[in-house]
Amino acid sequence: MRARAALTAAVMAALLAGCSATPSKSPTTTPSESATARPASPTATPTDSSEAHPARALWKPEPGLAWQWQLDGEVKPTVDVPVYDIDGFENSKADVARLHAAGRKVICYVNVGAWENFRPDKDDFPRSVLGGTNGWAGERWLDIRKLSVLRPIMERRFDMCRDKGFDAVEPDLVEGYGNDTGFRLTGADQLRYNRMIADLAHARGMSVGLKNDLPQIPQLLADFDFAVNEECAQYDECARLAPFVEAGKAVFHVEYDEPPSAFCAESRRLGLSSMQKKLELGVWRKPC
Repeated sequence: MRARAALTAAVMAALLAGCSATPSKSPTTTPSESATARPASPTATPTDSSEAHPARALWKPEPGLAWQWQLDGEVKPTVDVPVYDIDGFENSKADVARLHAAGRKVICYVNVGAWENFRPDKDDFPRSVLGGTNGWAGERWLDIRKLSVLRPIMERRFDMCRDKGFDAVEPDLVEGYGNDTGFRLTGADQLRYNRMIADLAHARGMSVGLKNDLPQIPQLLADFDFAVNEECAQYDECARLAPFVEAGKAVFHVEYDEPPSAFCAESRRLGLSSMQKKLELGVWRKPC
């Protein structure tokens, strides 16, 4: 859930040196996903009927859209921005409808790269796909090579997002190949899994964002509709997100330690949707 912070300085240094993963919201490097267990709402019953879910136009967020990212606390449409990114499990269909009524587009945060022992579907994951801890309490990396096992679980999660009315999905932890997961994951494994995730969202009429995973942007740009990034300014990597902006796709970006004065000018030049947030990803924000 929340922004996933770096596990240790040593891990960060190793990652930066090897360029195997981005210093962003994966346990690899940044603080994005919240490991704090909060009461989770039950998953929605999946419904695949085309009559029950008529096709809808895919939302295509454009560069420069302001946004709010709140994964902690009760979400209310009090921030005057057109986009909200909130936890898919912890918010109801009524919560999404409330944001829609206030004129917001709503993104569904879902962890697709790690098992969490505080989610209502935790027992759906066989032990064979659970790897090492990612540094957050109650979380373990997933063996993303096991597509036949993980696909139906992720389908149900994305059904939940669709059935609650979300416009898009933010799948978290999609760069396990650059981490010590307990599995011998390769870049090819990650590309295969990430494309499957993108396909699942699109099949349900939702757009999908690429979370961090800067090294694979060239290969995945066509598969994803926007990007979500943590701390590219702190690590001098924001220019690597330029392909998204050049393709007319939004880049939703946050910094935690850097003040806006240190990154906003460059963010505006690059066309990023940038703001500073606190690690818990509550209501507080300081936008560019």
